Amino acid sequence: MKTILLLLNLATALSLRAADTNAPAAAPEKTTLGQIPDASHTPVRVTNTVSIAGESVTYVAETGMLPLLKPDGTSRASVFYVAYTRIEKPETANRKPDLGPRPVTFCFNGGPGSASVWLHLGALGPRRVKMNEDGSLPAPPFTLVDNEYSLLNASDLVFIDPVATGFSRPAKDEKADQFFGDSADLDSVGEFIRLWTTRHDRWLAPKFVCGESYGVFRAAGLADYLRGRYGMYLNGLILVSGVLDFGTISGGPGNDLPYPLILPAYTAAAHFHKKLPADLQADLTNALAEARSFAKGEYTTALLQGASLPADERKKVVAELGRLTGLKSSVIEDNNLRVDPSVFRKQLLHDDGLILGAYDGRLTGRDGDPASPNADFDPASAAVMGPFSAAMNSYVRSELKFEDDLPYELLAGVQPWNYGVRNNFANASDRLASVMNQEPFLKILVLGGRCDLVCPIDTMRHSVDHLGLAEAYRSNVQFAEFDAGHMMYINLPDLKKLQADIGKFVRP
Repeated sequence: MKTILLLLNLATALSLRAADTNAPAAAPEKTTLGQIPDASHTPVRVTNTVSIAGESVTYVAETGMLPLLKPDGTSRASVFYVAYTRIEKPETANRKPDLGPRPVTFCFNGGPGSASVWLHLGALGPRRVKMNEDGSLPAPPFTLVDNEYSLLNASDLVFIDPVATGFSRPAKDEKADQFFGDSADLDSVGEFIRLWTTRHDRWLAPKFVCGESYGVFRAAGLADYLRGRYGMYLNGLILVSGVLDFGTISGGPGNDLPYPLILPAYTAAAHFHKKLPADLQADLTNALAEARSFAKGEYTTALLQGASLPADERKKVVAELGRLTGLKSSVIEDNNLRVDPSVFRKQLLHDDGLILGAYDGRLTGRDGDPASPNADFDPASAAVMGPFSAAMNSYVRSELKFEDDLPYELLAGVQPWNYGVRNNFANASDRLASVMNQEPFLKILVLGGRCDLVCPIDTMRHSVDHLGLAEAYRSNVQFAEFDAGHMMYINLPDLKKLQADIGKFVRP
């Protein structure tokens, strides 16, 4: 089955996670892009003030385009960005900061083919889309509000839209698909970061990269690319709801690894919907601990045995899977102990006529075919597309004062994407380990939602545990879990926690 993902369009490598996830408005196989002669837009700057954590923060929002340069100095593309820089109040403008240069964080989403609008107007920027407090879809018309949980009080922010997304476009006579691949993507985003840093005199500032979804894969590669290409060392990576090793999320014949790794996410979603037995329902922490213990032990052992698993042991595994997922034994048996997210989403609340969200298993919807084995759409994707699209298209023109008649591409068709591997799963783990071993001060913050059924946080735990990393540097990695899913920040309690966790991470 073929599908278009909202934030993590990982092509055929994601058959396990993507099999049932339809975006509310499917992007085409390829996006037909308008071409631009060069990055001729003059940056537009506006000044505003926002209250963050009770503190008044005055900032300049700079919206513009930067060129990606060829060796001869001509432009091959223009990259759209929005940068927020905190400014001192007039009476303190000449005071020397006590903590050294102010940090700057470069932010992007994933796809590949997604603009940075989700982190920008959902989590980190000074303005955010107003969702219902639990992250569900509000009734239109939609609106923006001040983001009192923005990261701008702790770090300046630069939101990057890779080529083909947002307003970013190839230059005249340049083809967009030259940017559609892992290596080309690192080159273009890395070149943007270098040029922005140079033009804004931030080489001596603490620098962080924050990526979500496929942006995590990109961020790991960028840390290594920036070091090797430009000698630019980062202070930290903020890895949100992502993947390092596609083998952890793409299950099927010959690869059983994703099934134990997603089990705790099934447990969390079932707990939210009150489908677990009383003892597990009473304490989510204990339920997750039991799920992880079973996943790493009896469940993995059972999958490794395949058809040689004794009947009595199989019966016990089926019973325990039912206990930890809320699914009927018949569903688990019919799927040979290997329950794909598509099946879990359709079956957990099937008797109630509801399907679960893929990106957020807390959110539910109703599809039109109860007999279908897979959900017709993703309620979590449907909840965010309309509000974020309306907000960004209004915000960029009405508040940021940036004018361009091209459509703002929230999700661009960038397939086929060249992952640079054949007969193997794409994996950025070696790159991340390499740069961490060479840069002993590089810190990693891994953030994930417990109800994320696309990139479960346990897949990141597995990848980090298997990094070829010197033991002395393992303490440089820290994790934080959240109640919601992939875009945990649309859930207001999680947004508050996110601001605290990232703010602490980037402060000197």
